[in-house]
Amino acid sequence: MADAIEQLMHANLIEVFNERDADTRAAAIERTYAKDVRWTDDEGVTTGHAALDAKCVGLQQNLGDMQFVADGPVQRLQGFGYLAWQLVDPASGQLSMSGFDVALIADGLITDLWTVLIPPNG
Repeated sequence: MADAIEQLMHANLIEVFNERDADTRAAAIERTYAKDVRWTDDEGVTTGHAALDAKCVGLQQNLGDMQFVADGPVQRLQGFGYLAWQLVDPASGQLSMSGFDVALIADGLITDLWTVLIPPNG
C-alpha cells in the first residue's frame, strides 16, 4: 500500500498539476482521484474531476512555465499521504513558492486533498 500512496501523491503533483496537455491531464485525473474528490485550498473547496481540472488549468495559466517539484519524500500512513513541494522556474531554478499537499486515500484513489501554500518569506 505504501508504494500506491507514494505514486498517487507524485501523480497529483506531477501528472496533474504540472501537465499542460488536457487529454494527458484528464487521464491522470481519472486514475488519481475519486469521482467526488474534494480539494481544499485557500480559495475554498472544489469537488469532482471537472472542477479540479478547471481550477488546475486556471492555476497553470497564472504560473506560466513554472513547475512543481517534490521537496522530499512522500510521508504516509495507511490511507494518508503528505508531500512537500516547491514551485520553481525550470530555466533558472529560482524558487517562487513552496507548500505541501495532504491527501486521504481510499480504494486506491485520493478522496480528499488539502494544499497549503508557504510564501517565500515563510
